[in-house]
Amino acid sequence: MSELEESHRTSVELFAGGGGLAMGVERAGFRPLLFNEFAKYACETLDMNVSKRHKADRIRIPDEDAVAADPYEVPPPGAVVPIVEGDVQRIDMGSLNGQVDVLAGGPPCQPFSLGGVAKGDEDKRNMFPQMFRAVRQIQPKAVICENVRGLLRPSFKPYFDYILRELEFPFVERRTNATWQEHDDVLRAMEKRRVVRPDERYDVVMTPVNAADYGVPQIRNRIIIVAFRSDLHVDLDTFRKLITPQYSEGALFRSILNGEYWKRHNKVPKHVQNRVIAGVPKNLPLDDGSKPWRTLRDAIEGIEEGEDGKLPSLPRISWEKLDRVDYEIKGFKYHVGWPGARIYDGHTPNEYDRPAKTVKAGVHGVPGGESVMLTDDREPDSGSPGGFRYKHRYMTVRETARVMTFPDEWELAGPRGEQMRQLGNAVPVLLGEVFAKAVAATLDEAESRA
Repeated sequence: MSELEESHRTSVELFAGGGGLAMGVERAGFRPLLFNEFAKYACETLDMNVSKRHKADRIRIPDEDAVAADPYEVPPPGAVVPIVEGDVQRIDMGSLNGQVDVLAGGPPCQPFSLGGVAKGDEDKRNMFPQMFRAVRQIQPKAVICENVRGLLRPSFKPYFDYILRELEFPFVERRTNATWQEHDDVLRAMEKRRVVRPDERYDVVMTPVNAADYGVPQIRNRIIIVAFRSDLHVDLDTFRKLITPQYSEGALFRSILNGEYWKRHNKVPKHVQNRVIAGVPKNLPLDDGSKPWRTLRDAIEGIEEGEDGKLPSLPRISWEKLDRVDYEIKGFKYHVGWPGARIYDGHTPNEYDRPAKTVKAGVHGVPGGESVMLTDDREPDSGSPGGFRYKHRYMTVRETARVMTFPDEWELAGPRGEQMRQLGNAVPVLLGEVFAKAVAATLDEAESRA
């Protein structure tokens, strides 16, 4: 029996997508009991990869039929793990009550009309209510949610504060036809009176994050919401210390200036080094002992550490091979050259010696140049400073997966556009792992005091 199968920690993953958060949670030592996802290709991706580590059974929810709870009994160690494809609203998870340590997921929160939210009219695609329903049915010890940083914008703050209060009091259900403002008034009253049972209340920690600050080779600004069931009496300060960022931009700049960065990448042309050094700000913050941000070059060259140590360098993509043909270069799947990359006015490309830009859920990442990168190769251009310009191309799917810290053996279902969409919608594996390990350690500490 594997170490994971022997683990006493368990997890359920909703809105699992391509599996980034799910893998991070599993790496933190949680044994999965159930995965749920709506998108067909994402379910295929989960099926291909979960099946490598567990017995897995892909279950499709018929649109016309109600879903019984029976298929979702708690699977014992080594048993089949269900991957449920379909609408989360049709899943009854009551049989998992009291059996789950962590309920994880990134509920889709489609852009609301600010006018609509102000009037109490909410987008039906908002899946936070389904996350709260799952909390009521399962009563997990902890909840991990990831979502976009846009939820913090001032115009949306009242509604987002309401979402956090709903997670704090998930058992206080909203009345039929009540507006969110009316329900929020009820929750605020509960907050003041503190009369809710501890096992039906959660202590909520909301953390704005940049994934680069946690070792992910990508600028990715998100929020992560973690909630602990109040009857467990966890030490929230312990949790907050465990999620303190360990990486910084200043440390990257210092490593570029003192040469440590170039020792790791000793084949970088001198003209590239000079260009990068010239772009380092003159006034750097004081050294706080943090590690350097990881860069796109780190990801491609394999400096970033994997589960089994240093990753291999990805093979170079030849300019003659930007032809969409998968040659399975040295065994690397999805490392395929793609033609037609352009740099648009105002859309800056990725640079090797910075963290990548945010991977977005699209084929090429336009607008923004998110999947276009400058290379070390240059060609004559009389209109550019110095008479040369650096050549650019689209990042391959495998390079993008590395930027999202997925392992090279992770397979992705569907055509290129679907693969990129899954990666753009995912939580970077490493970011999910950091927060899941912090949750596990915080629960362990609380249980040791009980």
